[in-house]
Amino acid sequence: MSIFEGKAIRSIGSIEIEGEAIVTKSPITLLGFVDPETGKITEKKHDLNGKSIRDMIFVFPRGVGSTVGPYVLINLVKNGMGPKAIINRESDQGTVSGCSVAKIPMVYGFEEDPTEFIKSGDKISIKIEDGKSVVTILS
Repeated sequence: MSIFEGKAIRSIGSIEIEGEAIVTKSPITLLGFVDPETGKITEKKHDLNGKSIRDMIFVFPRGVGSTVGPYVLINLVKNGMGPKAIINRESDQGTVSGCSVAKIPMVYGFEEDPTEFIKSGDKISIKIEDGKSVVTILS
């Protein structure tokens, strides 16, 4: 069992979540890479092309790109296609603001890169309290 301690966006409050991870080692641009209607990654050259983030704990190093990314997260949730939570090594303004408004738990700021240890299909537990997070790989 591996445990990582980091930060969490405060707008979510205190929460505990368990779910299955979907992981990429590549930073992701939400606008153009994620279809808000289906929850699937649509970038042909991306390693998760065709995979859905719906109800998954979405793990990626950081978001990159457009300021429209938050709207993708909002629309994913509105359409019932959003991830259960997001784990990033580094935070970026677009992902943080999108998660905050869409009420998607987001954790980040780990000393080690979670994409090096968490694998797609792993069962993950996330505990958020007072702006801090504990992520545990259960299996």
